[in-house]
Amino acid sequence: MKVSIEINGTTVSEEVEDRTLLVHFVREQAGLTATNIGCDTTSCGACTVLLDGESVKSCTVLAAQADGHSVTTLEGLHGDGGDLHPVQRAFREEHGLQCGFCTPGMIMASVSLLDHNPKPTRQEVRAGLEGNLCRCTGYHNIVNAVMNASGQEVQR
Repeated sequence: MKVSIEINGTTVSEEVEDRTLLVHFVREQAGLTATNIGCDTTSCGACTVLLDGESVKSCTVLAAQADGHSVTTLEGLHGDGGDLHPVQRAFREEHGLQCGFCTPGMIMASVSLLDHNPKPTRQEVRAGLEGNLCRCTGYHNIVNAVMNASGQEVQR
């Protein structure tokens, strides 16, 4: 079947099998590899993207379901001049990553969280990122990064 998905402002139209997952479409057809494949079982969140502005785990969405819709990946967050998105900048400033594998999904989930709740509490950040796993950190710096991006005080 042929699907057309707007990814980071560019329409990608390709023939795919009915069972093709959005994560595979993004990585293989669009060539955008920041979206990671971590578990294929919706457990880790490494594949999180924005589908029509909503945070989704792209290993749970068929490419056919995204046909005619808009997807934003980590590569699509930068500004016109190539500047980092405020959440990306905050993750860098607060050392909200270690190995970096979960980082794209964490950042995309954080962007969605802040779009819905611009001034979350630390507990709301933890709850909002609950579906995204990091195997390297204790989440302290990740929460600090989201708080920083929201313009709120971080805990040292």
